[in-house]
Amino acid sequence: MIRPARRRQPAAVVATLLTTVLLLAACGAPPKVQTALEDVGRSDGSATEGAPEGFEDYYGQSLEWTDCGEPFQCATASAPLSWHDAGAGSIEIALKRIPATGQKIGSLLVNPGGPGGSGVEFVGDPGRFGQALRSSYDIVGFDPRGVGQSTPVTCYDDAGKDEFLSKDYPYTEAGLEARKDSVRAWGQACAENTGPLLGNVDTQSAARDMDMLRGALGDDKLSYLGYSYGTQLGATYAGLFPKRAGRLVLDGALDPTLSSDEVALQQAEGFESALRAYVTDCQAGSDCPLTGDVTSGLQQIQAIVEDAEPNPIPTSSGRFVTKKLAFYGVAVTMYDEASWSFLTQALREVLQQGTGDDLLYLADVYNDRNEDGTFKSNSEEAFRAINCADARAEEDMGTMQALAAQIQEAAPTLGESFGYSGIECTDWPYPPAKQEFDPAAEGAPPIVVVGTTNDPATPYRWAQSLAKTLSSAVLVTYEGEGHTAYGRSNACVANAVEKYLLEGTVPDDGLTC
Repeated sequence: MIRPARRRQPAAVVATLLTTVLLLAACGAPPKVQTALEDVGRSDGSATEGAPEGFEDYYGQSLEWTDCGEPFQCATASAPLSWHDAGAGSIEIALKRIPATGQKIGSLLVNPGGPGGSGVEFVGDPGRFGQALRSSYDIVGFDPRGVGQSTPVTCYDDAGKDEFLSKDYPYTEAGLEARKDSVRAWGQACAENTGPLLGNVDTQSAARDMDMLRGALGDDKLSYLGYSYGTQLGATYAGLFPKRAGRLVLDGALDPTLSSDEVALQQAEGFESALRAYVTDCQAGSDCPLTGDVTSGLQQIQAIVEDAEPNPIPTSSGRFVTKKLAFYGVAVTMYDEASWSFLTQALREVLQQGTGDDLLYLADVYNDRNEDGTFKSNSEEAFRAINCADARAEEDMGTMQALAAQIQEAAPTLGESFGYSGIECTDWPYPPAKQEFDPAAEGAPPIVVVGTTNDPATPYRWAQSLAKTLSSAVLVTYEGEGHTAYGRSNACVANAVEKYLLEGTVPDDGLTC
């Protein structure tokens, strides 16, 4: 699984737009659940009740908030290294909040996805959230364990990471073995430089951290807004703590019923569908560099990406766009249709000038790479570590070859880049976590799941499946392009989400926006 212009705009502007995504009229259907939820927030001073034995001090800790630039406040929470061993030591969880500007009803934890996305960075743009939410909630971003400013997963230095993210391996027996060796060395470096935290970055541990944060923030119930991977985190929380779940919004859902192999196939199909929509839109304009019909346009994109393996695309910086980087550069623009013009510009440069400055820039945005070769975050390290801590794809080579062929047939443009995902956890130093929660979250109050009909990264059917899996969920559908909906779609979605979070009014199941 992969993670989150007519003219080239300043780097900060483009990066903000693309980072946001890596992060109408309505018609109702018969409601699955149509009720008002109880009030949120702490009412009786019992928020630390339910803390696991030996972990009470974590729940009862006092968070020291300090100003960190108007209007933000920052704090650091302490969490156990292992939720199964109170004596194993502790780690840090970084927090950043936008304090409520009006009558506060509680705290709203937010997660932008990934895995590996920084909630601390995400809340740094208050404009992502409606004014009413900002009035009524402390909006709290946190970096999950292993991520960003929390105790991080650390693997290679910047130069080693740069090579790891850009080097191509041909789909030959020797090439695949070399790729395995590369992943094996990466995992060993992560273990050496991270220590035992690497074996404790699974999603269940992060969800337990959220319950601890709920207690430390003083809330009886957890109110939560999670995007993309954040939906897996929120659904896991509901399964572990159904009675302490409050108002949960899960936008851009992952499907908990799928194997890692099924995720790879369906995500490849999602990007193929998004690319088809992009090419259709591009060719309807006057300055599209893709010629012929839509199928021909897709084949031209495919040719650019595949040819970058034997013939990396030169740039003015002296760096080259490899096949892997070309894939990243194309894929990142599929997260929001507002980014399509950036891809058009990059493709025009490659096709007309034979250079890849713009495509490389887009790949660097995807990878959080700075121009000087340093990296803004450890999102790649955390992404791989958390995925390997949660589940493993099929590692048998024959099975991987068969799946790769199936993916290529279903998604010919970029599908090859989604194959052989079983290699990505080769000889990982720690085993995956055992599931300890109920995926149906029986006993949880109504949960709002939001899906976008042509979402490339989390296909719409995943939202449908999550809504069916969760016993109390309702589904809100945004008919459109791009990844996730709240904050980037329309008033219909915004009203449904905000009335639920603010008033406890559950949308009709099947609401379409």
